[in-house]
Amino acid sequence: MSETTSLFPRSAGVLLHPTSLPGRYGIGDLGEHAYRFVDWLNQTGQTIWQILPLGPTSYGDSPYQTLSAFAGNPNLISLDTLVNEGWLTAADLADVPDFPVERVDYGWIIPWHDEKLTLAYQRFSAKGTPEQKAAYAAWSAEHAHWLDDFALFAALKDSHGGRPWVEWPDGEALRDPAALEKARQTQAARIADHRFRQWVFHQQWYALRNYAHSRGIRFFGDIPIFVAHDSSDVWANRDRYYLDAHGNPLVIAGVPPDYFSATGQRWGNPLYRWDVMQAHGYDWWIRRFQAVLGVVDLVRIDHFRGFEAYWEIPASEPTAVHGEWKPGPRYDFFNVVQQALGILPIVAEDLGVITPEVEALRDTYNLPGMKVLQFAWSDPKNPFLPHNHGVNSIVYSGTHDNNTTVGWWLDETGDQTREFITDYLGHEVWEANWALIRLGMMSAAHTFIAPMQDILGLGKEGRMNTPGVESGNWTWRFTADAFDDPARDRLAQLTWLYRRRADQQERVYGDVAVQ
Repeated sequence: MSETTSLFPRSAGVLLHPTSLPGRYGIGDLGEHAYRFVDWLNQTGQTIWQILPLGPTSYGDSPYQTLSAFAGNPNLISLDTLVNEGWLTAADLADVPDFPVERVDYGWIIPWHDEKLTLAYQRFSAKGTPEQKAAYAAWSAEHAHWLDDFALFAALKDSHGGRPWVEWPDGEALRDPAALEKARQTQAARIADHRFRQWVFHQQWYALRNYAHSRGIRFFGDIPIFVAHDSSDVWANRDRYYLDAHGNPLVIAGVPPDYFSATGQRWGNPLYRWDVMQAHGYDWWIRRFQAVLGVVDLVRIDHFRGFEAYWEIPASEPTAVHGEWKPGPRYDFFNVVQQALGILPIVAEDLGVITPEVEALRDTYNLPGMKVLQFAWSDPKNPFLPHNHGVNSIVYSGTHDNNTTVGWWLDETGDQTREFITDYLGHEVWEANWALIRLGMMSAAHTFIAPMQDILGLGKEGRMNTPGVESGNWTWRFTADAFDDPARDRLAQLTWLYRRRADQQERVYGDVAVQ
């Protein structure tokens, strides 16, 4: 069996961020409904649960702009599980507000969850068993390389009303040793609270991951190539980024103008000093990969092309127009990472304008690329059309950045596109979402992923993110009755029909049982 076949057998899965799960606490979490979703995946023949980055979110609530590349989002902690642990009581959760059930209202849920998590920490601190406290201490020591900085960063951010670190007093912002030592003393309780949350998050995630593995489900995670400026990663490693003496970015990340945007995209992330990263043996990146692969089985690199070349924009520029391409770390980086990690369970997000050099970098390490069916309908040579898919690919009906397929069909396709799709399929399109799901299932690509919204047939109201729009994203949730939606059986049938789970139960055609 080849390395690719062992990592990527023919399979199917669902894209769903845990925040979108049902639940009574205003946001999906790692409790009852996460386990129920694993069972639902297993029942439908899926073997992959794809998620977005799991880090703690900040302004804008984007999982792609987090306070740490290593930490977990404490809002995903199951409060019910904390009751089972004895660190909360049912009475503590009796005051749950009337949170929306079909969207996440972050401004409402975060302070309420924060209050409950601090109460749980206080109970743990006062009443935790010696075994629990030993486990907490051991885990904290194992992850000290990022946890120490993050817990201090998070506590300081709390003490300064959530303001970005560049707006803190210079001693704390620029990490004067005396100022940090004083902060460790004055913020000791809050630092310990943040450590506790990270331990609890990871213990709950490990338990869910183990359960998923027992049901034949693998987690497929996500690493954004760039990190947020307002993060413990940048605050604690300023020398590895292009920053001025006060910590503000000199140059920032984005992409140049293209067909979709006349001014490009100005993301604002600080850019790495790759020469410094290289001098350190890319150790931060290796630890980042190790941390992510400690919680998921496969990982997508968002904006993979930035490792070959990235768009550098002066931080003073209001748009991405006036930038220039700069070389990334290329083969040197992946050679070092491969030496440290062995076989790379990595998927390259290779969407957009991709050069032959980017393709060569991807293919040298045998990394699967992405094919998005919503992007396929220009002409028969389009590489995203199923007849052009290579085996070493992940095919999607759409992604978290797209409209749902129903929303796309109703609002974004013109007569020419609809005529092409009809001609390609050989019949009229009545359910666009199931048309693309079937095309993805039958593809030669080894993996097919559908967003949960497409399986449920939702319109634009189910969209997860609209790039370039600052508010209203990342809020979609489904309700528990969706687990019993008839879509479950349709998904299972197509998964079986196109042999995307070898051990799926047999089906009967007429009087003949077919395996």
